[in-house]
Amino acid sequence: MKYNFALIGAAGYVAPRHMQAIQNTGNDLIAALDKHDSVGVIDSFFPDAAFFVEYERFDRHLEKLKRSGTPLHYLSVCSPNYLHDAHIRFGLRHGADVICEKPMVLNPWNLDALEEIAAETGRSVFNILQLRLHPSVQQLRERVQQAPGDSKFDVDLTYITSRGNWYYASWKGREPQSGGIATNIGVHFYDMLQWIFGPVQQNTVHLHTHDRAAGFLEFERARVRWFLSINTDTLPDIVKTAGGRTFRALTIEGEEFEFSGGFTDLHTQSYQAILDGKGFPLSAARPAIEIVHDIRHQQPLGLKGDFHPLAKLPLAPHPFHQ
Repeated sequence: MKYNFALIGAAGYVAPRHMQAIQNTGNDLIAALDKHDSVGVIDSFFPDAAFFVEYERFDRHLEKLKRSGTPLHYLSVCSPNYLHDAHIRFGLRHGADVICEKPMVLNPWNLDALEEIAAETGRSVFNILQLRLHPSVQQLRERVQQAPGDSKFDVDLTYITSRGNWYYASWKGREPQSGGIATNIGVHFYDMLQWIFGPVQQNTVHLHTHDRAAGFLEFERARVRWFLSINTDTLPDIVKTAGGRTFRALTIEGEEFEFSGGFTDLHTQSYQAILDGKGFPLSAARPAIEIVHDIRHQQPLGLKGDFHPLAKLPLAPHPFHQ
């Protein structure tokens, strides 16, 4: 069966991956919405898709299609983080199942409300948690599960992905809208960690500013020091010298875990799993949402206890507040 999709957030960074996944799984994008009209990328996938910059006209179009016998089977949500729950509700009320980028919502209670509406409408909501589909991550999880039950791994997670000043002018640089650094660029790593190492037992934040965050997470099977940053100055010298702008590292018991490649098809795999009835439901999103919510609402301890070494790097002023 060929399914009809609509997409909210067509001009965003991640939207092309969703368009590609819809195409790769043999389905059709019939309508898209974004208040920004820089969406020429649609031509590479679905040039006949209707496009709207106004929410009301998008809603009217989908309602008209439904009344004329063209159902909406799935809505893909790629909009700013703080709008996800509203757009998920929109899809459910239109009788569609919903596929949402991470973070699905910003707060745990938003999930509670969505679970109620999903039950009322009889539709489902799925989260894109593509790291769980990465072969290396799956192998690591299996390794951990096969280890002696009382073993606990020492882990360091470092993720630096450089962003320019535009970031702070966009919704991504505003914590009420993005959730801040830990939520916006870290949520998929926290999901991966809890999926591999089990439930959280301790969540400590050492540092949380506009451009970086660091802390300590103890899981059932691991002690994790983590550091996230969007500041180029925090990159290792070898990366900066080579002109790189991203650094991703995960070490387990001092051994580097390699998972830098193999990401290109994970959205397509995520979509195919959903279509096959094996997607990640609302409940799967909850642990990571609780982790980032707790990080966001903690008072950072400073450099006390077991902190990530990069937390000692000199802090930088906000580019708009100098």
